Amino acid sequence: MKIIKTTLIALAALLASCSNSEDVADAYGNFETDEVTVSAQAQGEILSFNLKEGEMLKAGEVYGLIDTTAVALQIQQLHAQYAAAASQKAQINAQLEIQKQQLENLKTEHQRIKKLKAENAATQQQFDQIDGQLKVAKKNLKSIKTRFNSLQRELETIDAQKKLLKNQLQHCHIKNPVDGIVLMKYTQAGEIAAPGKPLYKVAALDPLYLKAFVSGAQLNKIAIGEQVTVRIDDGKETYSKKPGRITWIADQAEFTPKIIQTKKERVDLVYAFKVEVANPDGVLKIGMPGEVIFN
Repeated sequence: MKIIKTTLIALAALLASCSNSEDVADAYGNFETDEVTVSAQAQGEILSFNLKEGEMLKAGEVYGLIDTTAVALQIQQLHAQYAAAASQKAQINAQLEIQKQQLENLKTEHQRIKKLKAENAATQQQFDQIDGQLKVAKKNLKSIKTRFNSLQRELETIDAQKKLLKNQLQHCHIKNPVDGIVLMKYTQAGEIAAPGKPLYKVAALDPLYLKAFVSGAQLNKIAIGEQVTVRIDDGKETYSKKPGRITWIADQAEFTPKIIQTKKERVDLVYAFKVEVANPDGVLKIGMPGEVIFN
């Protein structure tokens, strides 16, 4: 009977030990995310800026507009310049075709006179005259081609300027780069924007990253790309679990941050690492504490 009692006590102790080990995480940390500071890409008055701190934004959506008047007027001016140059090019092209035909006619006549001269049926003066006309025609054709090519380059330059201005026009629209939440708004409608001036800060919420810490003794247990289990509080005594993947490990040790609880003393050196966790339902929040269990 005594043996049975002793065995039961030992078994209970073992089960308690297993239960306690399951409650102890391997690493602890807080969730963070990639933050993007969106800056102005154009110069001018901010005509509208429709977002608020704490608001969820969609990637690719436009939430503000910088005055486009100056850029629009420049584009209009380039349209007029292009039309004028295109008209000149059409006229020069017509002249070019006429000159080419005249040159062909003179070449034919030149060959005819040359043949007659060889047969003593044409004089040297006649040959010199047609030869001179042919040379002048060739020079005129070259000059017209030069003017035609110059206009072509002018049109190409105007096209490039128009593309540049249209790009600037697009930059007048304040477009949000990522799905996320507005953390901070730095400016308001009516203020003047300049290229590089911060407008607002947005943070992506899916995925989030749990930045946690391990001791040097635990470092050999983790690797980039490794799958782990992330645990977050789900009530006073229960947890919710999510799969995660290690995406970064620090290459240098640091002192344990005071907000982190680990198995070691706070003065111990630890290594930071990050676990990527999908957050499509938005349950995870920036700054929320979390735990990592190595699989």
